[in-house]
Formats: sequence, C-alpha cells, structure tokens
Amino acid sequence: MADRVAAEIAAGRLRPGDRLPTQRAFARSHRIANSTAIRVYGELVRRGLAVGEVGRGTFVRAAPPSPGHALAEERTPEPETAMQAGTSGSAPTTSGAPAINLELNYPVAEGQSELMAASLAGLLRPDVLEAATRPAAADGTPAAREAAASLLARGGWRPHAGQLLFAGNGRQAIAAAIASFVRPGGRLGVEALTYPLVKAVAERLGVTLVAIEADDGGLSPDALYAAHRRAPLSAVYVQPTLHNPTSVTMSEERRERLAAACEELDIGAVEDTTWAFLAPEAPAPLAARVPARTVLVDSLSKRLAPGLTTGFLAAPVSRTSQLAEALRSGAWTAARFNLEAATRWITDGTVATVEAAKRADAEDRHRLVRRRLAGFRVRTEPRAYYCWWELPAPWRTDTFVAAAAARGIAVSPGRAFAVPPYAAPDAVRIGLATPPVEVLSYALRTLAEVAEQGPPGRP
Repeated sequence: MADRVAAEIAAGRLRPGDRLPTQRAFARSHRIANSTAIRVYGELVRRGLAVGEVGRGTFVRAAPPSPGHALAEERTPEPETAMQAGTSGSAPTTSGAPAINLELNYPVAEGQSELMAASLAGLLRPDVLEAATRPAAADGTPAAREAAASLLARGGWRPHAGQLLFAGNGRQAIAAAIASFVRPGGRLGVEALTYPLVKAVAERLGVTLVAIEADDGGLSPDALYAAHRRAPLSAVYVQPTLHNPTSVTMSEERRERLAAACEELDIGAVEDTTWAFLAPEAPAPLAARVPARTVLVDSLSKRLAPGLTTGFLAAPVSRTSQLAEALRSGAWTAARFNLEAATRWITDGTVATVEAAKRADAEDRHRLVRRRLAGFRVRTEPRAYYCWWELPAPWRTDTFVAAAAARGIAVSPGRAFAVPPYAAPDAVRIGLATPPVEVLSYALRTLAEVAEQGPPGRP
C-alpha cells in the first residue's frame, strides 16, 4: 500500500505540499483497518516521502529528509512509535523541530467534528445565514447570552443574561478584563506561576505584574494581603480550578478567604475558568462569592477545538459598559457567525457531549502520567490535561528541555510561567492533550529515560 502511494508521488500525481487524506479516510477508501493505515503512513514517513504537521495532517514532503532525522527511522523496533507517523503532533518536520510537541495543549474528542457538523446544518439555510453574517455587538444576541449563561453555570451559580459579553477568543476576554480593572502603570497580582499569555497581555497594556506566592491549595490570601501592603494592587488574576500549569484546584475554604481579601482590599478579580469544564464538581467560582468585583472569563477553544475561539465574560452589571468599550476599542468583539454556531452547539448538547468525552480522555492520559513518570515529583490532577514536573537534580530546566528536544520532544520550560522569569524553578510543564494516546505514552516514557540518564557528561 505504501508502494502505491510512493508511485503516485514519483509520477507527480501527488506533488510536494499536497495533503494526504486523514488515516481514517484513507482506511475507508482502501477498505483496510485504521491500524493498517497508521502503518502505511508510518512507512511513508520512514522513507522520507511524507511529513506530519501539528494540528494540520500529513503532507507529501517538499524536500528530501536530512540524514538520521526521522524519528520513525531511529526507533522502528518500538511498537508504540510505529503508531506515531502521520498523526497530529507526532510526525517529524522538515525544519528539524521536535517531532512530538507537548508544549501545545489542544484536546480533540473522537467524533466531535461529526457532532458539530450536524449542529450547523440549520445554520446554512439562506435566511438563517443572512442573519448570522450581520455584525454583532459586544453583548451578542439574546439567544447567545442565554446559552452562555447555561454553559458557565457551576456550583449552584449561574450568571444572568445582563452580565454577559463576548470576545473573539478567551485571550481577548482576559485582556479586556484586565484593562477594565488596571490602568497603564497599575499593578496586577498573579500567582507566581501563571498563564504565560497574561504576561504578554500585561506588557502590552503597560501593567506591572506582582507575583503572589501560592502553596498546595492555590494562591495564598495572606500573600495577597502582604503584596497589597507593599504597594496597592488594582486587581488579581486567578485560576481557581485546574490552575495552569500546576493543576491545583482551590478548596471552598480557600475561595472564601480569597473572596474576603478582595472585598477587604477593595480590588477586582479576573477569574479564568477556561479549564474548569474538566472539573464540574469543583466549588462555586469567585464570581458567586464577590459578584460585584469579579469578571469571569472562559472560551470555547478547549471545550471544542482550538480554532473555535469565542470568548465569554460574565461581569458585574456595573462594569459591562466599560468592558464593552474595551472590547470594541481593541476590535475584540466576537463575530456574529461564531456566536450563532456556539449557541447551537451549546443548546443542542454538542458541547456537553464533547466535554464529557474530554473528561474521560483526560483521566486516561493522567493514568499514563502516573505510570510513565512514577517516582518523579510530578504535580497533576486526574482531570487535568497538563502536569508540572519538578526535575530531579542535577537537571536544570534549559538543559532538560534541550535534551528532550534532542529526542524529538518539546516541553514547556518553567520560566515561561514564572513571574519574574529569573525566579523559575527547575521544572517543566507537559501538555497531555494534543498527541494521540500512543504517542503520548511513548513520549512520557522517553522523557523518563532522559531524566534517569542525567545531563550529558554528568552521572
């Protein structure tokens, strides 16, 4: 079968850069098993005829491979690596970049595209499509607000429609929320390890980030008080549920103390719940405890797919006008078509179905972490799609990241999350969501081998 595809390439019927069918489609069209299709694509990569690109698929290679580059050639005896070629996030690239990217973290559930396509059928009617392609205001449509309210409800809390605004994606929602609380030159408290995008947003907005110590229970309210005493804060950015990168979920008691601190210090809170859909049993959000001070932000990208980037903001009614202005001035409002699609996916149960599938998938991948990285200091939680690995001595972060890259695996260095970067611990974050399970298993095992072998030239 691989010879047939190779012949098509040699004859010019498949040209460099042409995208090959998905493995599932290839299997159907040739009436073979999916596992056979995986092996066919693996053979094409091994020969240097094809290359996989993260999140895009498998393509006819544009240039001959460099000697010894293909991961499949280096490790063909391993049964798990035979499944890597041609799968998202797993095949080697022509640029020499790591073949398995564990920096990216884009969960995709089996069959979600078919579910989503069925939901959109009604949207393609000409009359419906005409309405869906009109401009949308920052507060969306009544149907979108009701759908978003049901999506964000948790722990007995549900925002009302008048609180809801929409951004083009979750990142823009975060930026608008921060801008509404903190003026240029102001101070924003964040966990000492925080979502890297917040660092970039703060720099663009002229906002100073202040690292707040955290422990095994999350951000420390006592440390928040201390930081505010040193110099007043305007707000705090927090991820109370499945904190990225440590996966810590705050307890009920910790959330109450943090809410009380925001009230006493007279500061706002930007509450990021992007990953909270993986832990529906978590306590109610800060927005339920200090509703007049909290802007809750969320998005569809992790729930459904990375390209579906509608962002949600649940804000105090007193702040919605200010937030709407921030969204408009930044050109961050959501497209009407995206809102119509999101509304359909939420109301017909598509989002709930995909969320459930991803929760089960995250638990499966967590079990791999426990097995492959047993004996190491790894912080994670069964519902999380990432883990925080405190590296064993004498490893340093940069050395380990380079050693992992030499084995074809990209991981996120701790400094990407640290505020300030020079205070970063010797640790890495591993994204678990993007590669297929078989590829993830291989990658984790390989990283464990790298850690056990120690840095080059060191025992």
